This record gives sequence, C-alpha cells and structure tokens, in this order.
Amino acid sequence: MTADELKIAVARAALPHVVPGELLGVGTGSTANHFIDLLAAEKIAVAGAIASSEASAARLRSHGIPVLSLDEAIASGRRIPVYVDGADEIDPGLNLIKGGGGALTREKIVAAASDCFVCIADHSKCVEVLGRFPLPIEVIPMALGLVSRELTRMGGIPKLREGFVTDNGNLILDVAGLKITDPAAFETELDHLTGTVTNGLFARRRADVALVSSPDGVRTLHA
Repeated sequence: MTADELKIAVARAALPHVVPGELLGVGTGSTANHFIDLLAAEKIAVAGAIASSEASAARLRSHGIPVLSLDEAIASGRRIPVYVDGADEIDPGLNLIKGGGGALTREKIVAAASDCFVCIADHSKCVEVLGRFPLPIEVIPMALGLVSRELTRMGGIPKLREGFVTDNGNLILDVAGLKITDPAAFETELDHLTGTVTNGLFARRRADVALVSSPDGVRTLHA
C-alpha cells in the first residue's frame, strides 16, 4: 500500500467513531483531510464541525459541512463527543507529538474541549520514545531568541520554521535532539517557558484511542 492509501484506510476506520447528529472536532493535516472528504462522501450528518485550522474549516465548508467556532459550540450548550486528528508521533501510552502542520495550539484547544480524542495515523508514526520527530513549539515573535536560548539549555536544537506563520500570527520552532521519556512532565516544563504559546506534546491530554494503519490492516490501540 502507498502512504496515501494507508492514510485513506485509517481515515475510513475513524468514521464509525463519529456520533451522527452531534458536533464533531476535526483536526489538520493530510490524514485529517482524507477524513473530511470521507465524512462528506459517506454523508454522515453532524450538527456542525469545530475545526483546528483555517485550512480544515475551508475544506469542511467546501463539502457543505457547517463550521462553528468553539465559542459558538460552548454557548450552544452542546457536547463535542469526538475529536479526530492525526499525529506526527505516537508512543505506546498514546502520548503524541503534533504540530507538523503548524496548527498545534488550536488542535490542543479542540482536543481539550472534546470528550474523546481519536488519533488516526499510519504505522510509521509509532515510536517507543517520542522525539525522533522535531517537537514543534508555537512562539510569540518577540520571544523567539529567549525561547530558543532556553530550549538549547534544555538540550534541544531549535530551528525556526522558515516562511511560516500560524493562524494565530505566531512563529514555530521545531526542536530536534530530544528524547522524551516523561512526556507529561516535559510538556508541563515547556509550558512554563515565557513567550511560548503551546508545545506539540499531547500528553496531559493524550489520545483516548489510536487507529493505526499498516499493510496488514488497521489496529485499534488504547492507552
């Protein structure tokens, strides 16, 4: 199977997790794009979608799926039963690195607001220890030098993502050289770096379910 076929297979496997008639959180990236396309093709009626990026919102609207802001969803008093999104790395505890597409802050917000986080990915994203994929960190532009210095002190190798600005108007540092053995503790430590908006570790709010595709089929993993 090609990489694209693996993404389509795992995106399709997520469809049974959607609760018809309810709100749905939708992530960002190539696998999430396949999920959006399949959601529309299968005509699964949802009350509306809360998107983690402007790109995903545009794709949902192009299929006629209504998009709500998170504030609108909360004001309506309705739950978000499920959030579906991809990942850049998944460890055995379903801790994740996300943010390769630059939408980590909004992804983390929608995940936090949802009852169940269903992560969809292919088998190449599974690792024993997080850190092979450079960890994205969203940074306020004024603090770029300060945060870079602190990340270097912590043993990382930060690199500015050139020519990229987040939907929130901030910059991304991709941090290589990390071996993250305690993801929740490291996520908390990074959150205390002044000038950061958030980091791409999803450990305190990790995935509840991971669907992982391989040439042998789709496996369902639980923490």
